[in-house]
Amino acid sequence: MDKNRLEAFSDGVIAIIITIMVLELKVPHGDSWQVLLERWPIFLSYVLSFLYVGTLWNNHHHLLHASRTLSGGVLWANLHLLFWLSLIPFTTGWMGENQFATLPTVIYGINLFLCAIAYYAMQLLLVRVHGPGNPIEQALGRDLKGKASLLLYLLGIAASAWRPGLGFAIFVGISLIWVIPDKRMEKVLRQHKNEHPLGLHSH
Repeated sequence: MDKNRLEAFSDGVIAIIITIMVLELKVPHGDSWQVLLERWPIFLSYVLSFLYVGTLWNNHHHLLHASRTLSGGVLWANLHLLFWLSLIPFTTGWMGENQFATLPTVIYGINLFLCAIAYYAMQLLLVRVHGPGNPIEQALGRDLKGKASLLLYLLGIAASAWRPGLGFAIFVGISLIWVIPDKRMEKVLRQHKNEHPLGLHSH
């Protein structure tokens, strides 16, 4: 499969996911500030999930841009990632509607963790497909940020089972870590392009 087709398909699915999340923001019955304030858990849940989905979309775009070829395994890894992403509207709505109750917040954290695992697996497969010394491997390096995030997700899930507010705060912290622009992929791609003016296919 052409990587542009895979990216277009993934972009479409992610756009639908965001649309579903927006549609879950029901218009309140009333015209007072009090009515809006009562909906703050739902809105806050939406904002956090929007940041997660948007950041993942951004990183996914850079990852595919750095790729020269795909494999069957990569296609399934991408579907695996989209599957867990597609559940975010459900877990977001459940958590918001129940005002960050224990079980919904734990399930939400597990959903985020599985999205991160799926993305990490896709990275590893792309590195393997392209062989040693490829731009993706160079950009990721030791990927301390990615590995640390996985541990923080587990910490957030455990904290949610004890104090949901604390767990949610950890999930917010992880999102802020990734919202900060990560220039690793862009830097390596720019360097590789300068070394090979004809593009990534040059050898």
